[in-house]
Amino acid sequence: MIICDTHCDTLYMRALEPNEVPCVTMEHMKAGGMSLQTCTLFAGSKGMSDHPYDKAMAEYAAFEHLQQTEGWQKVNSPLEAEEGSVKILLSVEGGEIFEGSVERVHEFYDRGVRMAALTWNNENEIGHSAKSGSKEGIKPRGWVILREMAALRMAADTSHLNEAGFWDLIDRHSQPPMASHSCARALCDHFRNLTDDQIRAMAKRGGWIGVNFYPYFLREDGRATVEDIAQHIDHMCQLGAAKHVGFGSDFDGIGCTPVGCENPSKVPAILDCLRRRGYSEEALADIAGLNFLDYYRRLGWTE
Repeated sequence: MIICDTHCDTLYMRALEPNEVPCVTMEHMKAGGMSLQTCTLFAGSKGMSDHPYDKAMAEYAAFEHLQQTEGWQKVNSPLEAEEGSVKILLSVEGGEIFEGSVERVHEFYDRGVRMAALTWNNENEIGHSAKSGSKEGIKPRGWVILREMAALRMAADTSHLNEAGFWDLIDRHSQPPMASHSCARALCDHFRNLTDDQIRAMAKRGGWIGVNFYPYFLREDGRATVEDIAQHIDHMCQLGAAKHVGFGSDFDGIGCTPVGCENPSKVPAILDCLRRRGYSEEALADIAGLNFLDYYRRLGWTE
């Protein structure tokens, strides 16, 4: 079975938090049968004021070190994912890394970046964060960046983006957007989670959602278990997103993990939960990874 995860912050931890112990390791990925792990280049928590491009370059250098010393293997297309072999896909979290420049978009594309979360919790040249509460949509410069991303078939990631920006992408972007690490607001009322209308729209538009494993996005009391991850996936499936949902763990970017899903080796436990809920093996294969690969086919990627 192909298993894909669309978000972890391991490179930031490796580069800028060297005293922390990452849970995303080659050992854990192999133990969990991970086929494709997306590692993000994170802009950092202070936005445009704190050298986000330089942080991304430090994280990329950390990835190069992992390639040289621990056998991490980068892919240039998500469709290179295969069962029995761990591959790494790169993403960006915080569009301020692009510095409003289409040249920067090309630079990161050339480094292997295939998706970009347009914001983190800070406003930037592209748009506004969900945390901000802003009612403003994508900025004019943001559309310039988005057009260039679409030309490169780089996915526009709405996780952390405000609702106005989300609906702009649904209604106006030439490519279907995705949410790399977001949960369902109907089950946990947090500003970072997607409403049922957003989930339905993402499925109708041909997008994709990776369910986040952060306990406080899964349950308001934070007392989450692996069953809660399955519950959020099931909720999205019931809304019509059975072909548009999968895993977006946020490992190494969250301060705690659900009981029973503490690192990538435990990801198959989510599938066991869904299996007990009556999901077929075909449906489980879709959720595990095939839905994500099909999303990139809709963006125009081919084998």
